[in-house]
Amino acid sequence: MPSTATFYHAGCPVCVAAEQNIARAFDPNRYQVEVVHLGQDKSRLGEARAAGAQSVPALVMDGQVYHINFGARLADLE
Repeated sequence: MPSTATFYHAGCPVCVAAEQNIARAFDPNRYQVEVVHLGQDKSRLGEARAAGAQSVPALVMDGQVYHINFGARLADLE
């Protein structure tokens, strides 16, 4: 069964480019990627913070958070 990787973003151009180029590149046999648009689903901001995300786009996998580029701080999405 593949592990889950969660890609958090806010819909900005930086985030969309990261989603298209990075999140979609994962081997589906190894990772099931869940894409979470925090600009549309603010109820998941706490989850992203708890995972260690400070800004978006961010990818969380295997308990580690990877800040890919700077699009927006999580505080800016509230």
